[in-house]
Amino acid sequence: MEFPKDKIKGRYTFIKWVFVALGLAILCKALYTMTVKSAYWEEVAKQRERVNLELKPRRGNLLASNGEVLAASIPEYLMYMDFGTWEKDSARAAKDLKNRDSLFLKDLDSICIGMAEIFPDMDTANIRAHLLKGQQRRSHSWPLYTAAVLKPEAAKKRRNKKRNQRVTYVQYKDMKSLPFLCKPTGISGFYVDTIPVRKNPYGALARRTVGRFDSCARYGLELSCDSFLAGKSGSYHTQKLMKHLVRVVDVPAEDGYDVMTTIDVDIQDICERVLREQLEYLVETSNGQTQEGVVVVLETATGDIKAMTSLSRNPDNSFSENQPLAVGNMYEPGSVFKPMSFLVAMDDGRMNLKSSVDVGNGVRTMYRRFMRDHNWRRGTGYGLITAPEIIKYSSNIGVSVIIDEAYKDDPARFVDGLYRLGVAEDLKIPLDHYHKPYIRRPTKENWSKTALPWMSIGYETQVPPISTVNFYAGVANNGKMFRPRLIKALLRDGQIVKEFPNEVLREQMARPEAIKMIQHCLYEVVHTGLGRRAGSKMFDVSGKTGTAQIWTRAGKSQEYLISFAGYFPSQKPRYACIVCIRKSGTASGGGMCGPVFSKIAESIMAKAHQSDFSGACDTVNTHLPQVKAGDIEAGRQVLKQFGITHQAHFNEYAAEAVWGAPDSVVHTISLSPADEHQDSIPDVTGYGLRDALYRLESAGLHVQTKGVGVVVKQSKKAGTTLHPGDTITLTLSSKPKTKKSKQ
Repeated sequence: MEFPKDKIKGRYTFIKWVFVALGLAILCKALYTMTVKSAYWEEVAKQRERVNLELKPRRGNLLASNGEVLAASIPEYLMYMDFGTWEKDSARAAKDLKNRDSLFLKDLDSICIGMAEIFPDMDTANIRAHLLKGQQRRSHSWPLYTAAVLKPEAAKKRRNKKRNQRVTYVQYKDMKSLPFLCKPTGISGFYVDTIPVRKNPYGALARRTVGRFDSCARYGLELSCDSFLAGKSGSYHTQKLMKHLVRVVDVPAEDGYDVMTTIDVDIQDICERVLREQLEYLVETSNGQTQEGVVVVLETATGDIKAMTSLSRNPDNSFSENQPLAVGNMYEPGSVFKPMSFLVAMDDGRMNLKSSVDVGNGVRTMYRRFMRDHNWRRGTGYGLITAPEIIKYSSNIGVSVIIDEAYKDDPARFVDGLYRLGVAEDLKIPLDHYHKPYIRRPTKENWSKTALPWMSIGYETQVPPISTVNFYAGVANNGKMFRPRLIKALLRDGQIVKEFPNEVLREQMARPEAIKMIQHCLYEVVHTGLGRRAGSKMFDVSGKTGTAQIWTRAGKSQEYLISFAGYFPSQKPRYACIVCIRKSGTASGGGMCGPVFSKIAESIMAKAHQSDFSGACDTVNTHLPQVKAGDIEAGRQVLKQFGITHQAHFNEYAAEAVWGAPDSVVHTISLSPADEHQDSIPDVTGYGLRDALYRLESAGLHVQTKGVGVVVKQSKKAGTTLHPGDTITLTLSSKPKTKKSKQ
């Protein structure tokens, strides 16, 4: 049989053209997709594209020493309405908008009224007009809290008319409860942007120490501890699931640590309040200008900074913390430096308490320069005075002569002594603008014969207040000097993750004998010297006054740095403190800084000695409430509700009322029924009037009463024969007789 080539050939030709047609169709579809439909498919690709977004961590809190919050991140919200649609299909978009508009317009009046109740500064009519305007424009991000919705008087006060004002979490939740807005965002279009805001619960308290954070850390502990507080960012992406966008976390964020500081809120408040009062008083009463003031309080046993404030004068003569003067003020310290000079000489054995100097009439020439005491204008001077008197009267001549005679041939030994004491130590305070002390060492280029005497009285050196008070804390601690500590620990979820222990800088600053000598000198300053106004009638205070004229590049200025540095109580020191004030005109460290020191010291000690009565109650003196006789079941119910220990010696589930009298025993109240016969007069002593009447009248007696309160006496003796119809007189008093407790 011959093979049918013609038939087979026709079939193959047909199949060939079918495949050609399919290829052409595919090619045309591809060209159509890449040209006409390219925009559509690009949008689909974008929707399916996985984009990793930043997941921001929660910034940690700054805490006081007792755990109270000094700074925390609180979320605030910007409210918006999305009046548009993201639907690409025009028919479906029109349908969605129609349904949404109908629901929105139906609840519009309720929304306006509700918003006006939540935000009293909003006007109902303005809210309505504003919302309808946003709907008309089909805005995707229509702000809800602008000047356009406010009452006229409130709108005038708004600086930025277009700014969308932030709301609190409570206000946001109230908005979410309103009609229509309570629906999911995909239906209502109501949504918020969350903005973390740094809040300081104590306002401006310790402002420069706590610091500032807005978009980033600016200064203070917010800046220096930023690596601990900030945490680590994570990442997430969004994914569409059942017509809803869900957030999928890829890398979880690591929240920042809470940083516990050594700041005591109460002591900080005391220091700021007392210092501000004194600065404002000086502005009003003294001649010259008062520019700034500093107070630092250290705990002597640990070196913890309990308070640190630096107040600067504003143009309106008010004072606020604008600069970290406590750690960055590099003025010459003046006379508060004199004990440091003496301690070096005492430690080297070059002087003692019996060392003396004849200061004459208060003026002496030293290397062709005049060295003067503060009273030189009087022309009398102090004459021959001993070392304690030199410190007590703050004699410049006395200090400079002793130090010059001891170290003029070897000034480097004196400077080395200051370094040995820890005066020039870099304290590494974790605050911006901190400067370590500058005490220059003698060289041929920078040293003259006058350098040593003037350095000994607090000139030609630069020591910030924090370093000065740390020296006094070391003296108060019998020579053991700590590095001032500002950060105690890092916490997470209330648990300590890392502690920063106290660091000892000097186990012994100087010989114990030398420490005792300088302690004696500082004690005399307050009790018989120029620092009497820094003292207290309640406890002893030790310290040193200081008055230093400020020098600038132009030479001697008209301003002074006055100060008082010391510790309290003298016998068992707990705190060291320094008070500094910069002013012109009349200046006195003892007279102007001393009272500030005294008020701070007394306030701190009063706080420390607040009575705690929690231990006054013992097992015998436990306070129990007074329970009246009567329906003891009712009494039991009250005791049960208040959680008061009691004993019930009766059937708690009796159908009728159980009558009896309570009795107080150790730790508890005993409730027992009255053991009485129905044919005898009941004992109603201790009953309230209502219970007594019910009890006696139920027994058939007529009752007469005298007085008010509880029953203290009844005319017919309890237990005697009962005769219904008889009259019984009850005497009541507001001071009932009490039974002795069973022991």
